[in-house]
Amino acid sequence: MIRIRTFIITWLVTTATLYHTSSAQSAIQRFDSRTLEYLADHRTEGQTKLWLFLSNTNDYVNVAIPAGLLTAGLINNDTEMKKNALYVASSTATTFLLNSLIKKLTKRPRPFVYNIHFNAVYEPKSSSFPSGHTSSAFSTATALSRAYSKWYVIAPAYLWAGSVGYSRMYLGVHNPSDVAAGAILGAGVPFALDFLRP
Repeated sequence: MIRIRTFIITWLVTTATLYHTSSAQSAIQRFDSRTLEYLADHRTEGQTKLWLFLSNTNDYVNVAIPAGLLTAGLINNDTEMKKNALYVASSTATTFLLNSLIKKLTKRPRPFVYNIHFNAVYEPKSSSFPSGHTSSAFSTATALSRAYSKWYVIAPAYLWAGSVGYSRMYLGVHNPSDVAAGAILGAGVPFALDFLRP
């Protein structure tokens, strides 16, 4: 529990400091805007379909991985696998709750709200910071990679999580800074919940 509190406090203080320091904030906003404008200018119909599909896999994968581990653990009477299912599910659920809380506290508008130089592929209504898709994807990928630390698990897990993060920028629904913060949050929570690992 102390590890969770320490991680959350450190993450919040660092993020808030960067976000509210005017020079850092303006530099981050310039980078965010330029990146999103570039991506919007280079969209194609085929790429948009691909990145929208990858973005939409997020919820399914986040549920399927712990559900699959639990099912396999029950079928094979594998206690370690059942505990890993709990670890992955707890990491992703905790990340979701923290992300929702931070969104309510920061209330950062989506980039398409204040940047008139590009259009988003679609327009979510919730706050922008941090990226929920990215945080949950990185949480699932990190927890799975810590539970099964083999290259053939780690590589596809992080490739998928990174693709989800990139898709959120490509679609114009998140700033790069939203995605970076989401990735850090998502990757950090499984470490804080390490006591759940078998």
